[in-house]
Amino acid sequence: MAIILGIDPGSRLTGYGVIAYKNNKFEYLGSGCIKVGDFDFPTRLKMIFQGVSQLVDQFSPDTFAIEQVFLARNPDSALKLGQARGAAIVAATIQDLMVFEYSARQIKQAVVGTGAAKKEQVQHMVKQILNLPGTPQADAADALAVAICHAHSEQNLIRLAGNASKTVRGRLRK
Repeated sequence: MAIILGIDPGSRLTGYGVIAYKNNKFEYLGSGCIKVGDFDFPTRLKMIFQGVSQLVDQFSPDTFAIEQVFLARNPDSALKLGQARGAAIVAATIQDLMVFEYSARQIKQAVVGTGAAKKEQVQHMVKQILNLPGTPQADAADALAVAICHAHSEQNLIRLAGNASKTVRGRLRK
């Protein structure tokens, strides 16, 4: 069973979602937000780092998946988002986790079936896929979607590797 920690980074609110995945079955383990409030920016980065570190200690994930930076209209916002991602990634790599990055479009495609899905559609599908009793908060749902996307991507790679192996064995027999 693989435990996946998904992160939806933000400079004020960083969503997290933790799932277990085995044999095409998902199990919800936890989700929420690291809220850093109105502190100065370096303090917020420290709080994101500490929050992700605590999540890694608490859930002992096998892998770490995070949403990539999107191109924002405001360059300052994009830089801050990139720095928040960096704080989360460093927290994961210090604890020797492999880091996987996915675009917002890839995540929406994996969870909803279209890369142009709206936030409400992602929340709805996360609730359905994980069989949750209620709709998760938007940032937590996005982080759970990142984790689900990674589980699907990993499963597809395993399938492709298996098919490639069968193809090679078939060619060797000829």
